[in-house]
Amino acid sequence: MDGIADMGGTEGWGPALPPRAEEPVFPEPWQGRAFALTLLSIQLAGLNVDAFRHALERLDRTAYLADGYFGRWFNSAELMLTESAILAPTAISARALNLRGDQVEEPPIPEPAEPSGYAPTAEGSLRTLDTAPEFVVGERVRAKNMSPPGHTRLAAYVRGHTGVVALIQPASVLPDTNAHFQGENPQYVYSVRFDSHELWGDDAESFALNIEMFESYLERTA
Repeated sequence: MDGIADMGGTEGWGPALPPRAEEPVFPEPWQGRAFALTLLSIQLAGLNVDAFRHALERLDRTAYLADGYFGRWFNSAELMLTESAILAPTAISARALNLRGDQVEEPPIPEPAEPSGYAPTAEGSLRTLDTAPEFVVGERVRAKNMSPPGHTRLAAYVRGHTGVVALIQPASVLPDTNAHFQGENPQYVYSVRFDSHELWGDDAESFALNIEMFESYLERTA
């Protein structure tokens, strides 16, 4: 889906800043707790990392941007827990009000949802395929111009544009189906090199951009 998370190629965000020297992983203690809570939420809800990414891209603009990087992780954890009926939709806001000294009745714990039945076929996301890759290194390919209604890792700013296969990566679980528990559907992953002018026009700064793309995202050029 095309959500707030698909920011690549859009304007108005300013330059990408380099990491600060000796920057801590978690500048504030709550950020480490948000990170741990998100990982726990994925396990409690019986989900996977692709379902977590789908939760991220479904956040509204405020929940995704205003609360910062780990703030959006926390918001996604809340979304996953409420959708899985582990938390009532108003449980966190009610608890926050009570911690501030207000007297608010907290909602009861909901009945647990049916488990998803999700079980990976192997550890990690890499898989082995018996078939050969559809494309070869050096071949010109086009990113399909499509807008899937569910989760996808096909960035909007490359859709419909052509590039060259620079490297063939091992096969991996397809996020588009894995996020919705529709099967792992492993596919080869290609590093495709795009020219900046192809993506953003003649006025763009000259550089090449390599993007990892699943096989079903690509098609041959005419």
